Amino acid sequence: MRPRISAKAIIIENGRLLAIHIREGNASWYILPGGGQKHGESLMEALRRECREELGAEIEPGRVRFIRDYIGRHHEFAATDGEKHQVEIMFECRLATPLAPEAATHPDGGQLGTEWVPLKELEARGFYPKVLARLLRKRDLAATPVYLGDVN
Repeated sequence: MRPRISAKAIIIENGRLLAIHIREGNASWYILPGGGQKHGESLMEALRRECREELGAEIEPGRVRFIRDYIGRHHEFAATDGEKHQVEIMFECRLATPLAPEAATHPDGGQLGTEWVPLKELEARGFYPKVLARLLRKRDLAATPVYLGDVN
């Protein structure tokens, strides 16, 4: 099986990250908006479509900030994600239109909504990938690598 390619949006305003709040059963966590690239779709098209679907907003993508592999069998969710391999390309973005969750056309399964989460609270709120929660708190992102490896 081939890796799934995913485009994600890092949207930060006033020290807060725009995140998708997910709940499955009793578990709750936060992730970046965005998702899988479809055949014949550019990464930018995928990113814009996914943000319309999940946020109900248009975004303006910027530069690639981080890339990560997620090979499920190597991480804490191996029992349920063991066959999953995803490559996520995370772009610095900004909102081009106001956030309108009621206009979201195709929210993720289990998506409760969107929240502006203070960067200092990402780890406590259960944000994934965990490594990104730590990196986004740094003041000098230029010193961080673009490729993060197989992390969660």
